[in-house]
Amino acid sequence: MSDDPRASVKSADRVLDMFELLARWGDGMSHTALAEALDIPKSSLSQLLKTLTSRGYISFDAGSKTYRLGGRFADLARQTAQLHDLIGLAERILAEVTESTNESSAFNLLRGDMTEVMATVSSPQRLVSHMRLGDLAPLYATSGGKVILAFLPEAMREEYLGRVVFEPVTPHTLTSSADLKRQLETVRREGVAYSFEEFTLGIIGMAMPVLSESGHPLASINIAMPAVRYNSRVRERIIETLGNATAKLAAHIQRSGRL
Repeated sequence: MSDDPRASVKSADRVLDMFELLARWGDGMSHTALAEALDIPKSSLSQLLKTLTSRGYISFDAGSKTYRLGGRFADLARQTAQLHDLIGLAERILAEVTESTNESSAFNLLRGDMTEVMATVSSPQRLVSHMRLGDLAPLYATSGGKVILAFLPEAMREEYLGRVVFEPVTPHTLTSSADLKRQLETVRREGVAYSFEEFTLGIIGMAMPVLSESGHPLASINIAMPAVRYNSRVRERIIETLGNATAKLAAHIQRSGRL
């Protein structure tokens, strides 16, 4: 593919046009019919079809020598539906977490070098930390991000530590890979991560991972509370509550094969 951004956009348009054409047609189409309908040179079409077939987005019927949409689309649709179901379950579990702790809670997924809030329940108290749907945060600055990072496979974790660029979100944000690495070792040992005003001044976060049967971090559940309400008694109650919540969600994921 050309480095010219205009060529990249044109190629993307061709791929999308092909998907839409095959979806409308509802049956297989030959190489020649596709090239004519899309006004694509046959040589260019061959390269696109080769790539898309190898990825499962297009399937080829050797008997009729036709192309149609592949099973990958059904897989993506199924994954999307499963994720929506999972978020619905997470919301119910978060409601229990917030009811038990009286603090705001959130369900987070990994998004590259960030975490994204996929579900959240706010504390009923007047002094409260609000976590909004879609909020993104760097892994090194939040409890929900740290706990996912801590349980990633070692190679992925070390790769991240080698490339991460720290930005001082607050005066308390970690600023070195060495400090972060030491924290992650403690998180793996204790199973809980903390953020002491590292992403939002005045707010303390605590999180635990939602783990697969193999120990891979699928997500995290975190609590965010004003620092003035944090103490050792509160910490122990939150650890117990988060432990129950993450175990319940992990068990559901393992039974259903989701995520």
